Amino acid sequence: MAALRVFPFLSVFLLLVHQSFAKNDAPCLLSNWNNAFNTFMKRHIRSGTPTTLDQNQWMNYISNNGGCSRPTQSFLHPNDLDKVKAVCTPKGGAVYKDNLCISWQPFTFITVRSEQGTCGIKSIREETKHLILGCDKLSNQCLPVHFEGNPDNIKPGNNAKGCQDPSTGDAPSFKLTWLCLLSVLLIIILCQN
Repeated sequence: MAALRVFPFLSVFLLLVHQSFAKNDAPCLLSNWNNAFNTFMKRHIRSGTPTTLDQNQWMNYISNNGGCSRPTQSFLHPNDLDKVKAVCTPKGGAVYKDNLCISWQPFTFITVRSEQGTCGIKSIREETKHLILGCDKLSNQCLPVHFEGNPDNIKPGNNAKGCQDPSTGDAPSFKLTWLCLLSVLLIIILCQN
């Protein structure tokens, strides 16, 4: 019987832990990870990236910039920074799913595939695709925090809603998770005893 009294507290604890580590389920929601945009920039929009598809230049660049642990890396041109940030706005992007937005326009970028841990280059390709970016609110601005692959070159639908804060009513709202529902149900049941 004592275990039953501890169970509601355990379920609430699990709910809080789940919510604090889960990614946002809609774009432009406040993020707990304040350094996410800087990490995105470091990984995808760096100055000094090679401007050619020369394998030796890319191998040197990746090994000198600590990228050997990531087998697939995509690099956007630094001159496109404002357009990349705009993907997280209604003007530049549409809601895709969860906290992901997809760009209205295609972007050209370089994707480098390497042998994990060795910095050996498998392939270097210049690609032109619609970007799919994770967008979270940081310092009162919705910014890209994640580059999602788009292997099928998905494009935004004609009726897609612009990427924006769900509080405006035009983007998806918060979804209750199964853990949240279970926690509420257990608390109700146990409080009746």
